[in-house]
Amino acid sequence: MTPRTAEPVWLGLDVGTQGVRCVATDRTGGTVASGAHPLRGTRDGVRHEQDPRQWWTALSSACRSAMSGVGTRPVRGLALCATSGTILLTDSGLRPVTPGLMYDDARAADEARRVADAGERLWARLGYRPQASWALPTLLWLLDRHGDDDGDGVRLVHQADYLTGRLAGTPTAVDSSHALKAGYDLDTEHWPWDVTDALGIPAAVLPDVVRPGTAIAEVGPDAATETGIPAGTPIIAGMTDGCASVLGSGTFAVGSWNSVLGTTLVLKGVTDHRLHDPLGVVYSHRAPDGNWLPGGASSSGAGVLSELGGPADLDRLTTLAEARPHRPVVTYPLFSRGERFPFVAPEAERFTLGTPADDVDAYAALLRGVACVERLCFDYLDLLGAPTGGTLTTTGGGARNTYWTRLRATLLGRPVTVPHDADPAAGMALLARAHESSLADAAARTARDAHVVDPDPDAADVLTEGYLALVGAWHDRGWLPTELAAHARERSTR
Repeated sequence: MTPRTAEPVWLGLDVGTQGVRCVATDRTGGTVASGAHPLRGTRDGVRHEQDPRQWWTALSSACRSAMSGVGTRPVRGLALCATSGTILLTDSGLRPVTPGLMYDDARAADEARRVADAGERLWARLGYRPQASWALPTLLWLLDRHGDDDGDGVRLVHQADYLTGRLAGTPTAVDSSHALKAGYDLDTEHWPWDVTDALGIPAAVLPDVVRPGTAIAEVGPDAATETGIPAGTPIIAGMTDGCASVLGSGTFAVGSWNSVLGTTLVLKGVTDHRLHDPLGVVYSHRAPDGNWLPGGASSSGAGVLSELGGPADLDRLTTLAEARPHRPVVTYPLFSRGERFPFVAPEAERFTLGTPADDVDAYAALLRGVACVERLCFDYLDLLGAPTGGTLTTTGGGARNTYWTRLRATLLGRPVTVPHDADPAAGMALLARAHESSLADAAARTARDAHVVDPDPDAADVLTEGYLALVGAWHDRGWLPTELAAHARERSTR
């Protein structure tokens, strides 16, 4: 009797701020096995760094855990997502010359002004304006300080291609999604050489770029030993973590959006055209199927809750907050100085409107604050003319808190769908499967399990009161443009 061939799996790797996750999925997207490993970094004001070698250690550990549950199943491919705009310099052998400067490290403010001036026409055409935390200004900052550290020269490496290079045992191309914040032109699909020349960036510093979903390498023998992933496994170019969440959540239709509530709040949607944003806070990635994925990442999010204790503490606070009515007390929940989306304010800091009665009230004020930022994001997208009436899904660690999700649904005035097993790693596993057919085919084969959280009409007025108070405070501090503040107030009356 011929033995039955084991069903194959595809791996999705997600490198986030606080940890790395690896999932192995079958043809329908069902999770076969998974593994995770934590990360830590260094924050000090606008500085935020991580050790790239720690990324590899954590990735190897997470993959070994997942592979222990895969058994004899063949691995047909993998794709990897990472944080958007996180970069480092390496030598030609992929050895780090610098720490990894994270996506919200904002030390390159002077360099951002140089970038804005050098590429003024390019940024106007692309519809966004690079910020101090973006990879291109950060690259200038790094080159000014480390460009001569190695006689063989240095290379720009994103978090994603550092890790795919370690998996392959040789430097790999980066996907265009991760390259966007380094200035890569998604229209022409080339580096803007006139801009990089004007900025004094040698061409040899910049990596090759491919579209997401392109096969870029195979897992090498050394990485196979460290990770447990079989040598020869195809490595498929991935996307940023926010884009990966869009794929994992099943957000494919124009007008649909996915809100990722992790360490930061990341919003991505689907349009059939590029959005042009005069503030430059909304930027558009290109989806593998040709549509556009506009959105942005705030400096607020669930990261602020880490100050309140561990999971047991947060569960206690949630249970107690759920038993109380909402109040208009609200905290603008920045966990580092400066805001990136839905407005740019490098000087922005956390503040609270009203006086929390106790630790439970202070906790609820933070949850309400994140929901207020999310609502302002949608108000701004509406102001830009983006279609926002499709489905809204939410993923990330914060989406597991049903109390918080209902609060967000109430403030947004719309149902929110919470997919199960639809994190960025699942999105990357889907992209790996799509390499063998198409994204549409892989998505159609994916079985989706989700539940819908409806708004609470009884809490809508008090939550809106807190939101409008926060809009006024942002505007009074000079952070929020008058047009957006007025639009937010006008939409609240509809």
